[in-house]
Amino acid sequence: VDLVESGGGLVQAGGSLKLSCAASGSIGSFAALTWSRQVPGQPRLMIASISTIGHTWYAESVSGRFTISRDDALDTWSLEMNQLKIEDTGMYYCAARGVGEAWGQGIQVTVST
Repeated sequence: VDLVESGGGLVQAGGSLKLSCAASGSIGSFAALTWSRQVPGQPRLMIASISTIGHTWYAESVSGRFTISRDDALDTWSLEMNQLKIEDTGMYYCAARGVGEAWGQGIQVTVST
């Protein structure tokens, strides 16, 4: 399955963005749908995930500000990002994980002062 992220861009600190990930096939068989973030020189780190039954997990750095959701009917999942901070700047990647694994190509989010 191919994944395509959308919704990134430039936003001022304190603002909001919503990222979406669209899959070319069914996401129902994947155990977890995730979002990860990478900044230059740093490893890619998972920041949010959602299971097939809707259980969610968030990294401490985004907990309370970001919300992950999924729409199995549309084979998409999203990351609602609120109260954005400068340190949220980075490349955001969606991934579908299960028996196999698929990653999107990433989308840039830049938070400015």
